[in-house]
Amino acid sequence: MIRRVVQETEAAFSASNYWPLHPLDAEDGETTPATPLYFGACGVIWALYHLKAAGAAALTRSYAPQVPALLQLNRAWLAPENSVDFASYMMGDTGILLLDYWLNPREETAGQLENLIRLNLENPSREMMWGAPGTMLAALFLHEKTGESRWAELFRASARKLWSQLLWSEKYLCSFWTQDMYGRRSSYLDGVHGFVATASPLIRGRALLTAREWYDWQLCISNTILHSAAREGQCVNWRNQLYLPEDKAKHMLLQFCHGAPGFIICLADLPDTKLDQLLLAGGEVIWAAGPLAKGSNLCHGTAGNGYAFLKLFQRTKDQVWLERARAFAMHAIAQTENDATLYGQMRYSLWTGDPGFAIYLWDCLQGSATFPSLDIFFSA
Repeated sequence: MIRRVVQETEAAFSASNYWPLHPLDAEDGETTPATPLYFGACGVIWALYHLKAAGAAALTRSYAPQVPALLQLNRAWLAPENSVDFASYMMGDTGILLLDYWLNPREETAGQLENLIRLNLENPSREMMWGAPGTMLAALFLHEKTGESRWAELFRASARKLWSQLLWSEKYLCSFWTQDMYGRRSSYLDGVHGFVATASPLIRGRALLTAREWYDWQLCISNTILHSAAREGQCVNWRNQLYLPEDKAKHMLLQFCHGAPGFIICLADLPDTKLDQLLLAGGEVIWAAGPLAKGSNLCHGTAGNGYAFLKLFQRTKDQVWLERARAFAMHAIAQTENDATLYGQMRYSLWTGDPGFAIYLWDCLQGSATFPSLDIFFSA
């Protein structure tokens, strides 16, 4: 299946239009091919090179020459929304420049990334897709690759800015952020736009913080996760926002971008065990619910939920979680095949499509749990 995804993705490539937009990724009849890391050409190229670096696939051509042109195309794509969020990791320049720096490392590109990360410190989104948490993650990847102090300093600056922006909920007795985006203010908790997505790079990059800073962050993260958990018997899940009307809070999703799968994936590298019972209970809920009906993708599909099992296997060494991840993988293969027949094409996207799903299959084979573009960028 990995070979099929790679072969069909390469066959569908056009030097002028990259990859066709899938109907499920189109809005309001849109047909222009998407460009960003999240669901466009940048993410597809990254996925292909990641699979190559991992030894999972061989490529028939180089895509590096096509990467620089994505910057202008992506800005044109964002322009109709009057967007100024060009520094975004998942949707803007930062993801594209990171890919360019991986395939063709140049100081000019590094300088552009440094400026973008600094520019994004004040972004009012305060979440992974558009805001400072995403560019903080980019700084962490760059520090891991180069060891240069400027990236560690930008990581710390982002973390300290986010700490200063925390709010306190008297109702839930925990800290949270608000997100100003899409014309409204939210209090997301989830694995893309919310609190737990921001916790993820802080956990991974904790060695770059002072001991006191990490101590405070660890208490803050654990407290919010404990106080925002929704329990029903032995079941645990999280609503998508801290503040929601009670009727909406009762109807919770169960996918990476909203619900327990994203919490497990983002928190699995915590160095203490305080949240382990919650994470394990969330894993049992995912298994009891079964594969998602939305397809095989990472963001809101079966593969994204399956990564929660891989993370629990990595954390506990309990073989049952690997078996469950592989069972979800087999179901998701059938979903991918059925959707390709239904739509007459594969879905060329990292977070919402088949190249990202292929990476999940590889991790199931290896028993690893490296979530694409969240745990790794510069694949070795």
